[in-house]
Amino acid sequence: MNKVNFETIVDEVESLIFDGTYANGERLDEAQLAARFSVSRTPVREALQRLAASGLVEHIPRRGGFVRHPGPVELVEMFEVMAELEATCARLAALRIEERALDDLRAANMRCKKAVKAGDSDRFYDENETFHHLIYRNAGNSFLDGECRRLHHRLKPFRRMQLRAPGRLKQSMAEHEAIVRHLSARNGIAAAAAMRDHVAVQGEKFHHLMTNLDTAAE
Repeated sequence: MNKVNFETIVDEVESLIFDGTYANGERLDEAQLAARFSVSRTPVREALQRLAASGLVEHIPRRGGFVRHPGPVELVEMFEVMAELEATCARLAALRIEERALDDLRAANMRCKKAVKAGDSDRFYDENETFHHLIYRNAGNSFLDGECRRLHHRLKPFRRMQLRAPGRLKQSMAEHEAIVRHLSARNGIAAAAAMRDHVAVQGEKFHHLMTNLDTAAE
C-alpha cells in the first residue's frame, strides 16, 4: 500500500474519532476498518499504530486498539513542552539559519498564505508542518530536531484540529509572519517569544480544542 493511501486512512480515522463516530473508549475493529477502506488489515494496523503514537488510540494486549481522548492536563503539558522546544529552535535558528534556508522558509510561508486564502485548513496544516520542520532543522542541533519531530508527530491531530477554530488560520498566518520577520532580523529572543506564543494552546485555542474533544466524546 502506498504512502498516500496510508495517510488517508490515518486522517479518516482521526476525523471519525473527532466527529464522534468512534466514541472515547470504543474498540476499533481492524477487520471492520479494513472493510470500510477496502484494504487488507496490515495498513489498518499500521494506521492504528500511528494514531497510538499520537495518543488517540490505546493498545491493550489481547484486546486491541481503543479510542482514547487525552485529558486537559495532559494536553496542556504536552503543548507547554512543545512550545518551549520550538522556541529554542527559533532562538538558535535566528543565529544559524542561512539565507538559502530563509528563502525556503519564506516560500513555505507563502504556500501557507495561499491555503489561508483558499480557506483550506488541511492544506495549510501540511504547509505549516513544512514551515516548522525547516525551523527545527535550521536550529543546527540534530538532537533537538529529533525531539521536536517526535512530539510534533504525537500532537499532530490536535494541532490540526485547533486550526479549524473560526479565525485561527488568519491568526496563525500573522504569527508566521512575525516569526519569519524576527528570524530574518536575526533576533533570537523575539523569534523565540513569537514561536512560543504560536505553539502554546491557551485561551480560545485551548477552549476550542477541548470543546471538540468533549463533543466527540458525547
